[in-house]
Amino acid sequence: MRILHTSDWHIGRSFHGHATLDALRVVLAALTEQVREREVDVVVVAGDVFDSATPSADCYTLLTEALAGLSDAGAQLVVTSGNHDSAARLGFQSALLRAGIHVVTKPEQVGTPITIHDDHGPVHFYGIPYLEPAIVRRLWPDVRSQQQALTQAMTLIRADLAQRGGRSVAVAHCFAAGVEPTPNLEREIRQGSLDVVPMTVLEGPDYVALGHIHGRQRLSDRVRYAGAPLHYSFGEGGKPRGSWLVELDASGYASAEWLDLPVPRALTTLRAPFDELLTHERFADVADAWVCAQYTDATPQLDTMRRLQARFPFCATVMHTPEGVPAADGRTYAGRVRDARSDVELFDAFLVHVRAGEGATDAELEVIRDLIGEHALAEATA
Repeated sequence: MRILHTSDWHIGRSFHGHATLDALRVVLAALTEQVREREVDVVVVAGDVFDSATPSADCYTLLTEALAGLSDAGAQLVVTSGNHDSAARLGFQSALLRAGIHVVTKPEQVGTPITIHDDHGPVHFYGIPYLEPAIVRRLWPDVRSQQQALTQAMTLIRADLAQRGGRSVAVAHCFAAGVEPTPNLEREIRQGSLDVVPMTVLEGPDYVALGHIHGRQRLSDRVRYAGAPLHYSFGEGGKPRGSWLVELDASGYASAEWLDLPVPRALTTLRAPFDELLTHERFADVADAWVCAQYTDATPQLDTMRRLQARFPFCATVMHTPEGVPAADGRTYAGRVRDARSDVELFDAFLVHVRAGEGATDAELEVIRDLIGEHALAEATA
């Protein structure tokens, strides 16, 4: 059996204020073509189908198109809800879908597999929706953490599998021990070490398809994260986008192959003085990329986004990250003002305070002297 493991579509998520639906549509179309070309039997989507518990109508339209396209390509689907999804809304959608598209959103479904057959017999797919401890406690009163919830779920799965026998796949959305999450991206579903799921908890199935981490990760041959199909932050820029093509033979796990997905628009982070960002030829080849611009001037520049977008139309964020800023001397602004011996020095003290230690330039001092002189002349003739 050929299984395509994907996750974290986050339909409806924006990228620094820019809509991503059209880009995601392109990527999911490429994934659908891979399913057709590779004759995939089952597509597994391991949670966070939507980015919001209240997705827009356009998000539902894209999901319906994607699932129908994958089904038309010849695959059955097993989809679980993640911490971003509304389990109730995603579950309602499942009742409207065609045969062969299975959506698991209720904790009551844990331990009851979706069984799909191939030439070697049955393969049992155990979907584990995101298990919020406060919600599943009505079923499992002792659960106080994600770790405990996943432990209970896998206990039910292993018990059911012991009776049924055969090959199996588990699908879950969690932090597993050993993962490297993308900084500032995955919204927390953990509280300290209690919600990191040990690898021993995931023992039993022939393959465990995980979601929640947005980068590809292999924790073992049979436990993997596929990551998100799009880049949703500049922190992900260097990570490939794609999915795992997993093969099960008659005895269980046989192999896994990474299938790359297209990146509709590359991400790049540029760091240089502001004028250099605007003019240097070495940045010419990233004019069509999403750009995170970090300018290193000692002082903030004016109208940075508009000026940068004139060269980089897809500049998405601008950061002031100064280099060579003088170390703070510990003096307060009040102290600088007291030490000023003239109006010109008073201006300079203000600039030193608000510009991280950089006082007035020679040109600025000339302007200040002119202004002070004109003001003094106006007062004298008033």
